[in-house]
Amino acid sequence: MSRPVPRNVREVIREEPLMHRPILKAVANGPLTVPEIAEKIGCPANETLYWVMGMRRYGILVESKETNDEGFYTYGAVGGGVSA
Repeated sequence: MSRPVPRNVREVIREEPLMHRPILKAVANGPLTVPEIAEKIGCPANETLYWVMGMRRYGILVESKETNDEGFYTYGAVGGGVSA
């Protein structure tokens, strides 16, 4: 069985502004991990990671101080109850 060919990183990063709304909607009810966000928005986790990190860098999302039981940080909207 062959794996799907990953998209070009530039293409993924170019979509970041378009993904703000779906990601913010996904974390509206509380912080989620990148795999959980990816599942909610229906996109691959590796692409979602780029978008979440961009949103974190520009102060749209904030990450939790501690990891969960699986070792993932959770991400929530700024002002959404996540303490950095």
